Amino acid sequence: MALERTKLANERTLLSYIRSSLYLLLGGIAILQLKDFRNIHWLGYIALVVCVFFLTVGVFRYVLLSRRLYKWNRILFVDNATEKVEKQANAQEKLEKQEA
Repeated sequence: MALERTKLANERTLLSYIRSSLYLLLGGIAILQLKDFRNIHWLGYIALVVCVFFLTVGVFRYVLLSRRLYKWNRILFVDNATEKVEKQANAQEKLEKQEA
């Protein structure tokens, strides 16, 4: 349950990075389109660079946390399930040996 909430929070965080990146892209393009304010074009270029940086960081963090969640899911659920199956098989073998 907690892993599912964390996965959904990770997706929301990625979407917020994408949203912020798009706002910076639109703002940078709008500043570059202004003809009367040529002295602040540097701000538009900075916004475009930060836009790419935000998008890169967001995707990197999403992939990193997704991999961690996958590993934790395997540790908590898959490995425990296989251990339970092995214990049941061993217990059954012991019962069969005792009956024989």
